[in-house]
Amino acid sequence: MKMLTTSDVVVTALPFQLSNIDASTKKLNETLEKATKTAPRWYEVGAATYRQLVYEGKTHFPVPPHLPTAQDAALPSRNPGRDIPVRVYKPDNGRPSKGIYLSIHGGGFVMGSHKDQDGMLKDIANSHQLTAVSIGFRLAPEDPFPAGVNDCIDAAEYLVDTPAVFGAPLRVIGGASSGGNYVAETVFQLMRTRPNHRFDAVLLINGFFDLTLNMLSTAQSQTSVVIDREMLVNFVEAYSPGMSLETRRNPLMSPLYEDLQKLARESPFGALPPALFTCGTADPLLDDSLQMSMKWMVSGSEAVIKLYPGAPHMFSAFKGFKVADDAAAATMAFLSEKLSKETSLRT
Repeated sequence: MKMLTTSDVVVTALPFQLSNIDASTKKLNETLEKATKTAPRWYEVGAATYRQLVYEGKTHFPVPPHLPTAQDAALPSRNPGRDIPVRVYKPDNGRPSKGIYLSIHGGGFVMGSHKDQDGMLKDIANSHQLTAVSIGFRLAPEDPFPAGVNDCIDAAEYLVDTPAVFGAPLRVIGGASSGGNYVAETVFQLMRTRPNHRFDAVLLINGFFDLTLNMLSTAQSQTSVVIDREMLVNFVEAYSPGMSLETRRNPLMSPLYEDLQKLARESPFGALPPALFTCGTADPLLDDSLQMSMKWMVSGSEAVIKLYPGAPHMFSAFKGFKVADDAAAATMAFLSEKLSKETSLRT
């Protein structure tokens, strides 16, 4: 009897089949499509004006809540005379924290604020007994590359070196979209500069890992809800003005081009930290997540990728829609698994 030839890589096609897009996801896409038709684009009105429109509820994103139980703080920067603002949420039960969750917000390197994450910080803090911290990194175009990513790295390195600042060690890092870019860059930099530190979990949500925009899903995305190629081009230009494709391929800017196998080999742990990749199949940045998660696995490291049929970019921000709630549940389950496993190893 002949043996069948089997593949060394197995991929399920189910998330990519149109028949698997549920009614809730279709409703979310319809809602966002209507909203984006009337909302201005940030590069048409200017970054500062658009940021204000977000807080006035005049864009397609929900107005972020600011909770009185969140606190403002600051961490030192490599730049003399300036600090990095952060938002901190500690568990409501008042019991000691088991670690720090470091959040890096999205927004195409241009939009968003550390003060926009209160709801998510509260959920993480209370679900996992963590101190949740969001970084107020500098934004483009006012402060282009490498200002924002340097702020994220500085904050993370300080938290590793000074766990007493919030009374707990840095254990988890996560971010969405451009925040996913900064998360990857921060993880890789800490592996070089703080090799004995290891994250228990890394959360990468519809990450923007290739600023050359040469991924097929990005190149073909002429029209899409939330973001499309034109918007991505403008985000990249704001962050890296006038730079060539070759320059933007630098791994310090596009983490997809980092040598992950080399990083894993040189780590005393022999691998990258475990990572959860989350992305919708209608996201123009889909291929960024597919490629990066595959490279993560090829390095001998653990990567879990969760794909959501028909879901657009940043779908997880729209709580109340089934697809967003499903993604949140998967994230919480991954964190519970990793934090429980690593806690037992630490004790």
